[in-house]
This record gives sequence, structure tokens and C-alpha cells, in this order.
Amino acid sequence: MLNARIKLRHLQAFLEVARQRSFARAAERLAISQPGISKTIRELEDTLAVSLFERTPLGVSLSQAGLTLLRHAGPAVRALEEGVNALQSQQKGADWLRIGALSTVESQLVPEALQRWQPNTTTERGAQVLTGTSAFLLSRLRRGELDIVVGRMTEAREIHDLNFEHLYYERLQLVVRHDHPLLALPTLTAESISTYPWVVPPPQTTLRHQVDSFCVRHAIVLPPQRIETLSLALGQRYALTGDAIWIAPEEAVRTVIGSRKLCELALPMELHGGSVGICSNRSLRPTLTAEAFCEALREVAADIVAGHRD
Repeated sequence: MLNARIKLRHLQAFLEVARQRSFARAAERLAISQPGISKTIRELEDTLAVSLFERTPLGVSLSQAGLTLLRHAGPAVRALEEGVNALQSQQKGADWLRIGALSTVESQLVPEALQRWQPNTTTERGAQVLTGTSAFLLSRLRRGELDIVVGRMTEAREIHDLNFEHLYYERLQLVVRHDHPLLALPTLTAESISTYPWVVPPPQTTLRHQVDSFCVRHAIVLPPQRIETLSLALGQRYALTGDAIWIAPEEAVRTVIGSRKLCELALPMELHGGSVGICSNRSLRPTLTAEAFCEALREVAADIVAGHRD
């Protein structure tokens, strides 16, 4: 049984400090004073007889006890919020979903699944789609702030203790504009491709780990002239209008390669690629809305796989 001394305000304060990694920022978000939120956390720590946070030069970090509480408190508070929102939604006829989408699925999988999931009805049915790195999105999922995360993420260490459903494999590709000088070379060497600017995923991301492994295998040093971004629009435009080599998810460049605006270099970055799928929080029971959207994702994924075979 939950200790009667633990109130909802204690858990809300704890989750916000864990999210912000700062008492000051958490207090600002909750519209209370910093001494007030510090007092609330002390009350929670005294009740539990543990220390939940450790101070670091960069702010505060969760202790082992804090990590344990976060794993359970985040989904619990989120479940309570969902219950309240469900009652409000029933009154308004609304049906909402919160999705985390990695860059690997922004171009086709998620947009097409949303179109299938959101039929033309008089009922309000929408989704909030949040983009970012796998570490950022999976941490939000673990706290119960997202219903699902979609994309290539099995290599991410943050996926531990979360459920993952595989949909298909997808490669990273080295692509350039259709008239790029590299396309005229009979053989590509480390030296030849290192003389041009690159567009690569940022450091400490799942996709960047694959890029770094590729460079090690081929004795390639990343050029000093490079753009580090997860933005598909920026990467595509930069590659189309200059000499840059863009390392892009297969889904993101399928259409432009088909139209011959971009071409893949004859130097495979990956043979099979990484697993694209659906990640969910095993501590939360999926809503009917989330299950319906996941089914739409599976249908679109099956079409993508069938298209690869054709």
C-alpha cells in the first residue's frame, strides 16, 4: 500500500527535477519557489528513507534509488493523467496519441501510418509527434510522457527495459547529387571521399555510431568540413545544391534517388542495416488508440518490405 504521506505533488516534483536535472528549472516549470521544491523533495526522501538525487557540476543526477523510483513513478503518474484525460476526452469526443519519431521514419512510415490511422470522422482524433534523438525520445517514453517511439533504435542503450517490436531493416546510405564528381570515378577510395564535405548524424546518436564504425572499417577520417544534423530537409538540400556526401536513412532518400536527383555511392555503409520498429513502455498498458496506430504502422511496414522485394 502506498504510504499516505506521499502525495501527488511529491511525485510531480520528483519527476520534474529528474526531467530538468535542476531544482531551479523544475521550480520554474512547476511555478513554485526553489526552496519550495527542495522542501518537497526532502519530504519525499525522508518518507522513503533514501537519497533520490546526487549533485554534480552540471546540476543534479538520479541516484540508484532515484532511478528505481523513476521507472515506476513516471508511468504511474502518466497512467493517472491518462485516466483524467480519458474522461475529458469522452466528454469532448477526442482521441489523442503522443508519438516519438526518429529521423529514420519521418519520411514515409509515420506519415503514411498517420493517414491510415486518422480517418475522416467527426470525432477529434489527433497525434502529437515529437522528434529528436533516440536517447531523448526513449527517456520520455520511460517517464510515461510518450505512448510509443518509432524508428531505428535497437543499438541505443536507453532501450533497456522497454518493449521493442521489429518491423523491418533499413540501411544508411552515402548519397550525392546526380552529377557529383565522385560518380565518375571507377573506384572510390578513402582519400577521394574524404576531400568532400559530409552531412552526418550528431555525435552520441545511434546513427552516428554506425557512421563511426564505417569509418573505422574503411580507414576514413571524417573531413573537417562537415554538417552534423538529424534534419532530413537540411541534409537533402545541402546535398542537392553542393558537393556534400549525405549519410541518410534509406527511407529518407528513396524518392529522390528514384527521381535520379540523388545517387547512392558504390560504397555500401551497411549490408543489412538496423532494425526499425515500435518501442513501448512495458509498465504502461497500451491504449486502444495506441494499438490502432501500431496496427497502421505494421500495415505500412509490410508495404515497405513488399516494395523492397519488387
